[in-house]
Amino acid sequence: MTPGSIVGDGDDQLDPLTVAERWMLSGREVAVATVVETWGSAPRPVGSHLVIDEEGNFSGSVSGGCVEGAVISEAADVIASGEPKMLEFGVADETAWRVGLSCGGKIQVYLERVG
Repeated sequence: MTPGSIVGDGDDQLDPLTVAERWMLSGREVAVATVVETWGSAPRPVGSHLVIDEEGNFSGSVSGGCVEGAVISEAADVIASGEPKMLEFGVADETAWRVGLSCGGKIQVYLERVG
Protein backbone atom coordinates (compact mmCIF):
# COMPACT_ATOMS: atom_id res chain seq x y z
CA MET A 1 0.00 0.00 0.00
CA THR A 2 1.40 3.42 -0.84
CA PRO A 3 1.65 6.10 1.85
CA GLY A 4 -1.44 8.24 2.12
CA SER A 5 -3.72 5.72 0.46
CA ILE A 6 -7.18 4.81 1.59
CA VAL A 7 -7.38 1.27 2.91
CA GLY A 8 -8.27 -1.51 0.53
CA ASP A 9 -8.86 -5.22 0.96
CA GLY A 10 -12.44 -4.61 2.06
CA ASP A 11 -11.38 -2.54 5.11
CA ASP A 12 -12.99 0.54 3.56
CA GLN A 13 -16.39 -1.13 4.09
CA LEU A 14 -15.77 -1.50 7.85
CA ASP A 15 -16.32 0.91 10.72
CA PRO A 16 -13.11 2.95 11.16
CA LEU A 17 -12.71 1.72 14.74
CA THR A 18 -12.81 -1.88 13.51
CA VAL A 19 -10.12 -0.95 10.98
CA ALA A 20 -8.04 0.62 13.78
CA GLU A 21 -8.30 -2.57 15.81
CA ARG A 22 -7.21 -4.71 12.84
CA TRP A 23 -4.29 -2.42 12.15
CA MET A 24 -3.14 -2.48 15.79
CA LEU A 25 -3.38 -6.27 15.91
CA SER A 26 -1.15 -6.43 12.82
CA GLY A 27 1.49 -4.27 14.55
CA ARG A 28 0.74 -0.85 13.09
CA GLU A 29 0.90 2.38 15.07
CA VAL A 30 -2.53 4.04 14.87
CA ALA A 31 -4.16 7.38 15.63
CA VAL A 32 -7.90 8.02 15.80
CA ALA A 33 -9.50 11.37 15.02
CA THR A 34 -13.00 11.94 16.38
CA VAL A 35 -15.38 14.82 15.67
CA VAL A 36 -16.23 16.08 19.17
CA GLU A 37 -18.16 19.24 18.37
CA THR A 38 -19.72 20.96 15.37
CA TRP A 39 -21.21 24.40 14.75
CA GLY A 40 -23.27 25.52 11.76
CA SER A 41 -23.16 23.50 8.57
CA ALA A 42 -20.73 20.70 9.37
CA PRO A 43 -20.09 17.94 6.81
CA ARG A 44 -19.89 15.06 9.36
CA PRO A 45 -21.70 14.57 12.68
CA VAL A 46 -20.21 14.39 16.17
CA GLY A 47 -18.77 10.92 16.72
CA SER A 48 -17.44 10.51 13.18
CA HIS A 49 -13.99 8.85 13.03
CA LEU A 50 -10.91 8.86 10.84
CA VAL A 51 -8.14 6.34 11.59
CA ILE A 52 -4.59 6.87 10.40
CA ASP A 53 -1.53 4.62 10.58
CA GLU A 54 2.13 5.60 10.83
CA GLU A 55 2.52 5.44 7.04
CA GLY A 56 -0.36 7.84 6.36
CA ASN A 57 -2.91 5.21 5.31
CA PHE A 58 -6.39 6.12 6.49
CA SER A 59 -10.00 5.00 6.72
CA GLY A 60 -13.16 6.89 7.64
CA SER A 61 -13.89 10.61 7.55
CA VAL A 62 -14.20 13.58 9.88
CA SER A 63 -15.16 16.15 7.27
CA GLY A 64 -16.32 14.52 4.07
CA GLY A 65 -12.82 15.04 2.66
CA CYS A 66 -12.21 18.74 3.17
CA VAL A 67 -9.86 18.66 6.20
CA GLU A 68 -8.67 15.05 6.16
CA GLY A 69 -5.27 16.02 4.73
CA ALA A 70 -4.57 18.37 7.63
CA VAL A 71 -5.74 15.79 10.19
CA ILE A 72 -3.59 13.07 8.60
CA SER A 73 -0.58 15.38 8.71
CA GLU A 74 -1.15 16.11 12.41
CA ALA A 75 -1.60 12.38 13.09
CA ALA A 76 2.05 11.72 12.25
CA ASP A 77 3.08 13.98 15.17
CA VAL A 78 0.52 12.41 17.51
CA ILE A 79 1.68 8.89 16.67
CA ALA A 80 5.33 9.86 17.18
CA SER A 81 4.86 11.79 20.43
CA GLY A 82 1.89 10.02 21.97
CA GLU A 83 0.50 13.46 22.87
CA PRO A 84 -3.14 14.00 21.83
CA LYS A 85 -4.25 17.19 20.06
CA MET A 86 -7.49 19.11 19.75
CA LEU A 87 -7.87 20.47 16.23
CA GLU A 88 -10.40 23.07 15.11
CA PHE A 89 -11.41 24.01 11.59
CA GLY A 90 -13.95 26.57 10.48
CA VAL A 91 -14.75 29.26 7.95
CA ALA A 92 -13.18 31.98 10.07
CA ASP A 93 -9.97 29.98 10.20
CA GLU A 94 -7.52 30.62 7.35
CA THR A 95 -6.42 26.97 7.58
CA ALA A 96 -9.97 25.82 6.91
CA TRP A 97 -10.19 27.82 3.70
CA ARG A 98 -6.86 26.40 2.60
CA VAL A 99 -7.99 22.83 3.19
CA GLY A 100 -11.48 23.38 1.81
CA LEU A 101 -13.88 23.72 4.77
CA SER A 102 -15.85 26.57 3.25
CA CYS A 103 -19.29 25.08 3.93
CA GLY A 104 -20.13 27.64 6.61
CA GLY A 105 -19.49 25.40 9.59
CA LYS A 106 -16.87 24.68 12.15
CA ILE A 107 -15.65 21.36 13.55
CA GLN A 108 -13.54 20.34 16.51
CA VAL A 109 -11.58 17.11 16.17
CA TYR A 110 -9.81 15.20 18.95
CA LEU A 111 -6.77 13.29 17.69
CA GLU A 112 -5.10 10.60 19.81
CA ARG A 113 -2.75 7.66 19.47
CA VAL A 114 -4.31 4.33 20.40
CA GLY A 115 -2.87 0.98 21.34
